Amino acid sequence: MTQSSKIRLDKWLWAARFYKTRSLATDVIQGGKVHYNGQRCKPSRIVEIGATISLWQANEQREVIVKALSEKRANATIAQTLYEETEQSIAKRQLHQEQRKLSPKPLAPQRRPDKKQRRQIIQFKHQHTGE
Repeated sequence: MTQSSKIRLDKWLWAARFYKTRSLATDVIQGGKVHYNGQRCKPSRIVEIGATISLWQANEQREVIVKALSEKRANATIAQTLYEETEQSIAKRQLHQEQRKLSPKPLAPQRRPDKKQRRQIIQFKHQHTGE
């Protein structure tokens, strides 16, 4: 971990292991999925210790506070020392995780329709489209 004062946001997100590549981090920032201190920002934004970053990662929103700066990507245990996730963020993620476990899985048809059922589907579609 270096304590240099100028580290780009995309580089910090990559070093903190939120995204696999810097280009992916850049794309996510430009897509508006990362907010620095509550505002949209550019990938070249300089990260400061104590800043709050909210980001989307794998369909989950996280809010972290920057604790240290690093330009190099290290192993996961070192990367976790670069930030601290807020308690609200942890609680929100756990709630969504529980909701996903409890929600019913979408019903998929057991098999493809046979010839008679296909004819009925076609007939039904033609009746409702006015053809």
